[in-house]
Amino acid sequence: MRYISTRGKAPALNFEEVMLTGLAEDGGLYVPENLPVYSKEQIAAWAGLSYPELAYEIVQPFVDDAIPASDLKEIIHDSYKDFRHSAVAPLVQLDRNEWVMELFRGPTLAFKDFALQLLGRLLDYVLERRHEKVVIMGATSGDTGSAAIEGCRRCKNIDIYILHPHQRVSDVQRKQMTTVLADNIHNLAVQGNFDDCQQMVKDSFGDKSFLPSDRKLVAVNSINWARIMAQIVYYFYAALALGGPHRPVAFSVPTGNFGDIFAGYLARKMGLPVEQFIIATNTNDILHRFMSQNRYSMHELEHTLSPSMDIMMSSNFERLLFDLCDRDGAVIADFMERIKTEDVSISDQAFAKARALFDSYSVDDTVTVQTIAQIYKETEYVLDPHSAVGVKAARECRRNMQTPMITLSTAHPAKFPEAVLKAGDIQTPALPHHMADLFEREERYQVLPKELSSIQSYMVNSLSA
Repeated sequence: MRYISTRGKAPALNFEEVMLTGLAEDGGLYVPENLPVYSKEQIAAWAGLSYPELAYEIVQPFVDDAIPASDLKEIIHDSYKDFRHSAVAPLVQLDRNEWVMELFRGPTLAFKDFALQLLGRLLDYVLERRHEKVVIMGATSGDTGSAAIEGCRRCKNIDIYILHPHQRVSDVQRKQMTTVLADNIHNLAVQGNFDDCQQMVKDSFGDKSFLPSDRKLVAVNSINWARIMAQIVYYFYAALALGGPHRPVAFSVPTGNFGDIFAGYLARKMGLPVEQFIIATNTNDILHRFMSQNRYSMHELEHTLSPSMDIMMSSNFERLLFDLCDRDGAVIADFMERIKTEDVSISDQAFAKARALFDSYSVDDTVTVQTIAQIYKETEYVLDPHSAVGVKAARECRRNMQTPMITLSTAHPAKFPEAVLKAGDIQTPALPHHMADLFEREERYQVLPKELSSIQSYMVNSLSA
């Protein structure tokens, strides 16, 4: 399996190389040169597999010969053994042919655990074999940071630096990151928004000369292909649980950075019968505006009750554009340069391909809270605000009532008590037992200005020996 850049000017890499590289040297994102494609019969044969067993079948072709089969199976098993539900990604029914898939049963109560528990172990395996140390740099709008820290904190060959927007994540999200006290973990509260954090990460990958020559910079954000690879699995898992591949399914995905829904798009290209994808956004709705108007235009970022989606520059959207534009790297490079200064569209032909599969919907805070209240009244089930955005979008955009609609429930509601309390007479679910003392734990983080030089100086001065 070889991986190529969306901008067409970086060398093709194998899996191990692409996992340790993150952003391509031409500024693009890596995608597989070719995808494995499965027949209905092959997919149906996976119906009785456990989640780790299915994950091996999906992941192995992407890893190829970089890791022996027995070692890869053990890594995958270890990645999901501590999830707090035997199904790993259980489905809960809200109504006839309407479901939520709970992706918050991992150690940090968010869907990011699915990818980052695996990525941390893959990195540890490869780095031990190569006798190398690396620096992980990531930006988080709330959940990636804690999942990355949890996935990588035991790795002795990694120094990890997570940037989050100061005072723009929930208290639970912040404390999940800042109460993990280890010498190799550094939480940086940046005086800006998520897009500022993400841009500094991208700029650092664009010029890595600030680091010592013996340290490689590695991404844990969804620019890292291994993140996307791991997320493909639960689309197959959900479809198989509801009669796939012999009946089609549809998905509504709360998204800001487009990585989660892009994994679903890849699952469809690999043979999974998906009729519809719904891009569910909050008021930071650049993806909805693009899908409804073929216009990618930047607006001022707003702080919302669903902070993990408070993103304007959706990194992984570039991967979809690459496919829509016939994998023409020059077109994508031009598009990504122009969006910095102007509103940009794609060709009518490319836009038609997107609209054939994708719908989109934007949900503001008022409607988010109303949806939490409505679902609780109907089912006594409590949604977190991101999942509420997904459910509302699903109900507004659904094309076929006979097709099972699955909303990805991306986080535990206990992480967002403010939104749940605003929904009325609903008792906010308590944090799980392993996190019950979270607010009593010591915190450690550094508040830094929105300056790349300050961030990089801090990193260099705090590297472990």
